[in-house]
Amino acid sequence: MFTGIITDVGAVQLIAKRGDTTIKIATAFDPASIAIGASIACSGACLTVIAKGGHAGEGWFSVEASAETMSKTTLGAWAPGTRVNLERSLKVGEEIGGHIVSGHVDGVGDVVSVAPEGDSTRIKIRAPKQLAKFIAAKGSIALDGISLTVNDVDGTAFGVNIIPHTSKVTTWGAVKSGDKVNIEIDMLARYLARLKEFA
Repeated sequence: MFTGIITDVGAVQLIAKRGDTTIKIATAFDPASIAIGASIACSGACLTVIAKGGHAGEGWFSVEASAETMSKTTLGAWAPGTRVNLERSLKVGEEIGGHIVSGHVDGVGDVVSVAPEGDSTRIKIRAPKQLAKFIAAKGSIALDGISLTVNDVDGTAFGVNIIPHTSKVTTWGAVKSGDKVNIEIDMLARYLARLKEFA
């Protein structure tokens, strides 16, 4: 489990495709504090650490991604140099600053527009049709691993605001129209919709 609060922005160093895909990511995390087998959310996708090295400030870890993960997320388009939002898994007793995020990406959305709004940035995203029913104004959503509040909904499109702090400490400062983003819908919305099917 995660909270959608990004604690580092890493960068892809190497991608090797042998059966499943191995991805090596540079990080400021101290490798000594990362256990082999640990889960790290990488731009919203929960991946398992299989190797690590380096030292604090100049470390790296490797994860494996299945063909399913590569095809159903933005990971299939990653290349050396791609910047990645990183979050370590939630520990019991820690503050939940965002909302409960599983790290299971539901689909990929398209950035429709990016526009300044005061000091913030208003971003409009189009979600896959099958996910639109789970997205509600003032509800929570995770985009590339970041916990955000939905401002408005218009059919399959919805808007979010990115404050300057978020732009500075995540990959969202460089987002542009045409980009693709990993979407994880709110867990509560998922289960409420499922219960409604049997009501």
